[in-house]
Amino acid sequence: MPNKKQVIGKPLVINGRHLSLSRAIRAGDFVFLTGQIPFKDGKPMTDGTIEDQTHAVLNEIKKTLAEANCQFSDVVKTMVWLTDRADFPGFNTVYAEYFPDDPPTRSTVVNDLLVDVRIEIEVTAYKPL
Repeated sequence: MPNKKQVIGKPLVINGRHLSLSRAIRAGDFVFLTGQIPFKDGKPMTDGTIEDQTHAVLNEIKKTLAEANCQFSDVVKTMVWLTDRADFPGFNTVYAEYFPDDPPTRSTVVNDLLVDVRIEIEVTAYKPL
């Protein structure tokens, strides 16, 4: 069954509502994570500095990667959305802590988000079966 996609993780629920997306999908040797936002106490983290929110997002990503038997060193691509370009230096400092060696490719853009948070990060990992 290695050619079949595999859903990773529990369904995502925000404010008691199940979202129509998967936390992560393994497709062959690749693992694709849904864009993650910062959470605190099970709710979107609408307060805190960009550093606080970046740590929260990357810690959630770490948990999801672990469910797929992956770690940050398996990440090959990240996509980052920030709501304020002034947050880039603080975000980048925290991000570098999680990817100290051979960091993945990355795109970062400034954009509005659908949830009132400062950051969203999506990752793709490569982990051969």
